[in-house]
Amino acid sequence: MVVSADRTFSISELAQEFDVTTRAIRFYEAEGLLTPERKGQRRIYSRRDRVRLMLTLRGKRIGLSLQEIRELFELYDAANTDEPQLMKFVDILSRRERQLLQQLDDIQLVLKEIGQLRGQCEQWMEKRTGGLPDL
Repeated sequence: MVVSADRTFSISELAQEFDVTTRAIRFYEAEGLLTPERKGQRRIYSRRDRVRLMLTLRGKRIGLSLQEIRELFELYDAANTDEPQLMKFVDILSRRERQLLQQLDDIQLVLKEIGQLRGQCEQWMEKRTGGLPDL
């Protein structure tokens, strides 16, 4: 979706576009990830807020904490170039990749153990009953 720089959004428009609740958007605002303009009780979200919401949701999908997402935003806001933010992002992604690979190893080990236990149970049932029950 191409969005003009001066386009603004309501909370309900963003909630619908990103399939999240307005409560979730207000939570991200309370956490300092979004900074909408206020007109009375109405929140007016800028293109910047929309991009930050999109990046926040992506970050959550890949397992980043809100603190890690906030750090990336702070780096971006403070930097004159994208390099510090990109270096930090690469570091965060590398750590997350290592965590996921470790989890994958752990899952594969548990699956192997489950398969062995299931096989032992099936052998035991076959010896005891002469066959396996229909599962």
